[in-house]
Amino acid sequence: MKDFFIADALRHENSVVTSYFVLSSLQVRERRQGGGQFLTITLTDKTGSMAAVMWEDFADSIAPCSEGCYVKAMGQINRYQNKFQMALQKLRFAAETEIDPSDYLPITHFNVDEMWDELRGYVSRFSNLDLQRLVFAFLDDPAIAQAYRTAPAAKMLHHAWIGGLLEHVLTLVRVCLGTVPFYPEVDPDLLVTGAILHDIGKVRELHWKSSFGYTLEGQLIGHISIAQGMLLEKVRQLDPFPEKLRLLVEHMILSHHGKYEFGSPKLPMTPEALLLNTLDDLEAKMQTLRNSFAAAESQSKGPGELTDWVRSMDRALFNSRAYLDDGKTSVSMEQAIHAPTDATAGSPEELPAPPTLPLEDPESPPVD
Repeated sequence: MKDFFIADALRHENSVVTSYFVLSSLQVRERRQGGGQFLTITLTDKTGSMAAVMWEDFADSIAPCSEGCYVKAMGQINRYQNKFQMALQKLRFAAETEIDPSDYLPITHFNVDEMWDELRGYVSRFSNLDLQRLVFAFLDDPAIAQAYRTAPAAKMLHHAWIGGLLEHVLTLVRVCLGTVPFYPEVDPDLLVTGAILHDIGKVRELHWKSSFGYTLEGQLIGHISIAQGMLLEKVRQLDPFPEKLRLLVEHMILSHHGKYEFGSPKLPMTPEALLLNTLDDLEAKMQTLRNSFAAAESQSKGPGELTDWVRSMDRALFNSRAYLDDGKTSVSMEQAIHAPTDATAGSPEELPAPPTLPLEDPESPPVD
């Protein structure tokens, strides 16, 4: 039974611990001085990841191991460049009979059945029955539905946990519905269809058994092209299906990363595609921001300190809420990250007047 989790590192600093982990990455490196090699690995459980280093006698330890396997590790918890790591003394392969899989993959804090029902509820209220038929063709497909309900949204960045894809998409749909009354050019059913299907390819791009990673199909093709193929397959099954709607939905899938250099085969050219790209990028970045604040809190950083550098956003971040409250926030970081959203908010009669000034979108890559 696992009795040490990575989130406990602060309490065990400078102590020797023994526990089971998933081996998320493994690399043998050359020493800069004195010759020889050393081992660097990433250990993961449901509370996070931590680097580990083994300087001597590691060849036999890693012989049966590969990325994604379970290991038993013993080592001292210390800090390197202000991050916790483990100086390994012993390491061995661990059989699946020694572990409880629920200890190793982070899971959404929301109820998956409730999220799924809410998502389907939005689709059931479509006025466009062809788009409704299309989306339900995906959501009613048993294989797709099972994967959609459990898949992470990414390997490492935003919503990288079981149920993360569904959580990300549902939040995005809520944001879309709350935003669309401000923009009469946008078709609400078309926008929500794009929000639900834009990342559908991730159910085949990613794997999530003992750790998160990319399938061979994901590495060779990627989720955008996978989603395009899945859309065309469903459209064929639904024949006859309006060609104009197929074209517009396919464009949203192909353009949702916004720029060529961010992996988009096309730039957003319709009102729905433009709004989807902007809101999807915003929703992903806000979750990355929350993750960074939580990491800073676990490192005992004060409310006046920046987070570590966030590579996906090319900047450090600053928790203005904690800063203003001098660290005495009435809502904990955990509550802020996982606070439920009012699914009924955002109806046109409840929305405030549109802003009088346009909002600028920063030049930064999507983080999904």
